[in-house]
Amino acid sequence: MDRIQIRCEGHIGWITLNHPEKRNALSDELVKAVIDGLARLAKESCRAVVIRAPAGAKVWSAGHDVSELPEGRRDPLGWDDPLRHLVRAIEQHPSPVIAMIEGGVWGGACEVVLACDLIVAADTATFALTPAKLGVPYNVSGMLTFLNAAPFRIVKEMTFTAEPIPAARAERLGMINRIVPADELEAVTNAIAHTIAGNAPLAISVMKEQLRILAGAHPMSPQGFERVQGLRRVVYDSADYREGIRAFKEKRKPVFEGR
Repeated sequence: MDRIQIRCEGHIGWITLNHPEKRNALSDELVKAVIDGLARLAKESCRAVVIRAPAGAKVWSAGHDVSELPEGRRDPLGWDDPLRHLVRAIEQHPSPVIAMIEGGVWGGACEVVLACDLIVAADTATFALTPAKLGVPYNVSGMLTFLNAAPFRIVKEMTFTAEPIPAARAERLGMINRIVPADELEAVTNAIAHTIAGNAPLAISVMKEQLRILAGAHPMSPQGFERVQGLRRVVYDSADYREGIRAFKEKRKPVFEGR
């Protein structure tokens, strides 16, 4: 089965995640398919791209495919992790990328969504940053994606509690652009995409790149960067990290001991 469905009509590209058996978990295979799909739509001169789940989905994406994460002694979310490539592909895509959200968005899928240029969500959608439930240390660039999308204390709440927040609250906080009833989601998203496609594509592409560079202009000393990376190593070298991954694979609640 193809992991995505893809089409370009009227200068609008559509990428539909298509692995319902695993709740569209971001496996290496699915991530590569989306990256390839974005490249294809760029070649087809699509002026806006929508990433969505199938209509009626209860889960937009379950986040990282945990079964593919290492069980320890190796950085699970390094620079070369497939999710990092996908986030960069979205951010560097020449046209605006719109996340059309129906259902729950979990873990790493939240970063994918927040990396998109616009987010339109059904009023029943929810968003949860779940690494703490697994004992997984999130990476620096991913944290920056969250900090660029949500207030500092909200990022703390979401990362510390791993509890979902509803679309209505996410909209009030400025994390997403718009919420609409589920039965209007595709029509509203399509209308926004066509409005974008009717404007000057070169100007939009240049402004998107300007905003990407400015959003990433956060100075950090080499010592600070090394400190952050070192903190992550404390986690992925720990017994708690191994316990979290094993518990997920064994479909049981993890028992964390803080070591």
